[in-house]
Amino acid sequence: MALDGQALARSLCADALPIYTQLCRQQIDAVKAAAGAPLLIGCTQEQPVFDEVLTAVAAETDVVYANIRERAGWSAEGDRALPKVAALLAEAALDREPTPALTLTSRGTTLVYGDGHEALAAAQQLARRLSVTLLLRDAGDAMPPSLTDFAIFRGTVRAAKGRLGAFEVTVDAYGAAAPSARSRFRFDGSADGVAIACDLILDLSGERPLFAAPALRDGYLRVEPSDQLAVQRALFDIVDLVGEFDKPRFVRFNAAICAHSRNGIVGCNRCLEVCPTQAIVPAGDHVAIDPFICAGHGACVSVCPTGAVAFDLPRGNLLFERLRTLLTTYRQCGGTDPVLLMHDARFGEELIAVIARSGDGLPAHVIPFAVHEITQIGLDVLLTALAYGAAQVRIIAAAAQADALAPLHQHQSLIESVMTGLGYPGERLIIDRIADPQAYEKDLYGRRPPAAVARAAGHIVLGGRQDTLEAALRHLSASAPRPVEFIALAAGAPFGRILLDEARCTLCLACVPACPVGALGDHPEMPQLTFTESACVQCGLCRATCPERAISLEPRLAFTDAARAKAVLKSEAPFHCIRCGKPFASPATIARMLEAMAGHALYARDGALDLIKMCADCRVEAQFDDPAAPFQKGQRPVPRTTDDYLREREQTRRGGSEDQSDG
Repeated sequence: MALDGQALARSLCADALPIYTQLCRQQIDAVKAAAGAPLLIGCTQEQPVFDEVLTAVAAETDVVYANIRERAGWSAEGDRALPKVAALLAEAALDREPTPALTLTSRGTTLVYGDGHEALAAAQQLARRLSVTLLLRDAGDAMPPSLTDFAIFRGTVRAAKGRLGAFEVTVDAYGAAAPSARSRFRFDGSADGVAIACDLILDLSGERPLFAAPALRDGYLRVEPSDQLAVQRALFDIVDLVGEFDKPRFVRFNAAICAHSRNGIVGCNRCLEVCPTQAIVPAGDHVAIDPFICAGHGACVSVCPTGAVAFDLPRGNLLFERLRTLLTTYRQCGGTDPVLLMHDARFGEELIAVIARSGDGLPAHVIPFAVHEITQIGLDVLLTALAYGAAQVRIIAAAAQADALAPLHQHQSLIESVMTGLGYPGERLIIDRIADPQAYEKDLYGRRPPAAVARAAGHIVLGGRQDTLEAALRHLSASAPRPVEFIALAAGAPFGRILLDEARCTLCLACVPACPVGALGDHPEMPQLTFTESACVQCGLCRATCPERAISLEPRLAFTDAARAKAVLKSEAPFHCIRCGKPFASPATIARMLEAMAGHALYARDGALDLIKMCADCRVEAQFDDPAAPFQKGQRPVPRTTDDYLREREQTRRGGSEDQSDG
């Protein structure tokens, strides 16, 4: 690798950056000498060696490793990769707050589910290490074991739920193996709906998986019984799933801004539709996310229009700080028109390593950017990257991930509309489904990106999703070759305005509390409906809630100051009570109620409709005062007190005494 320590030091505002060529071997004394101080080592391959040496020398050393070899130096353009190397080092040096973790406990209670010889053999092998229960769907001609050192039952799994350490399986046709069985299994009893609890499940049934996205359900191992190699691998893996395990709490959830539902009316189901593990379920006006089942797929974060679901790995806004540091450092070191190559830590890392070791490596302007899952990438991340100066974003996807890429393709379409509408030419987001690493390498070298924004943004992302999107879009608009006031978007876009049919609207204001992001508002002293376009996410709850069907949606992206201001959609002087003069409703509401109640049996009497024109207090008083009202019961009785009873008793006593004297 062509590394210039002095140039890197200048780029990173450091006093000096020593360059080592055999740090893990002949120069290992340099690592020992630096133990105890915060370290950044530009090598990941020999991390175990460095960790061992540092642990032996110092009790604690804050050390971070950065891969600048496969990602930058090993390249046909390695001599021009200094800006990228500096950017990768600066990104690696950022402080990382640990993500909160959950603890899952497994005691090793294992359910083996399958047929005949295959399931029996697997259970016998596992019984040496784990507490096993064998559930045979079909015993076939399997011979009962001579030694019964684990429980054996017959049954068919109807349903399963839970996670590592807390599974529950519901079984039909459940029966215990008869101990007197000789050459073939016999079972006693046949009960339905029996619940079996276990910590682990080995599914050898070969049928439909017991869980959605089985590969993402911790503690559930499903393999085809005919694949003996896969069976043995599963048996090897499952014995290690005993003990306590820390699992990241992948997402944060803010129920207050969830747009799922209001008052039983459903508005947004996007996270429910894309969650592969079914960890998200409806919970009244919002959704609930089970952190123990959540596998960190991240698609819920990508599609959530309000930011109610936020990815927390890495913690907080570190993802955006990584973007800002990476692209700013690259630009300050003389790099131009960078392509941000987003990838996961498994397939993407392996692909980059293959290209670096067997081909020409990554071009100098292609900067890899690792995320937990590519499905977590949302509009806020993509648009912020473009605002920070990325000329193009390319996302590496494996062929097996094709079914999970629908949200990313929607983002691609929207970004194309926005960037084209603002006058930015060329492809800005490319989703690469990789089948051949060599062909992909040629494509990286052969396809030059369009020019980046003329003036890259430098703002720090601090707020939520809506604030992040607004900051990125405002910068892209301010730097646009062809600024416009608004861009029309396709249906389903998370930007837009509502159109109000004023003739139908009665200013009942039912839509205001239904809005999860506060885009709709009212006035505390008069009937008025206001709207802030920049806050609207087009969830449709207002449209579904409106009893007059007076609201429609118009997807668009507005860049004007008016879109960020509160606009009055409809306003009226309040209607005053005809009895006391107090304002209590909008004229349109009273008019609609009078129209609807005209001719109704309850309001057939002369003057009965006047009750609608009164406030709540006067309406009650008027009904009691009306001799013909059904509530009229004459004059109210005077309340009797203790004095009244005492007075009557005294009068009765005196009257009795007078009668006796007369006699």
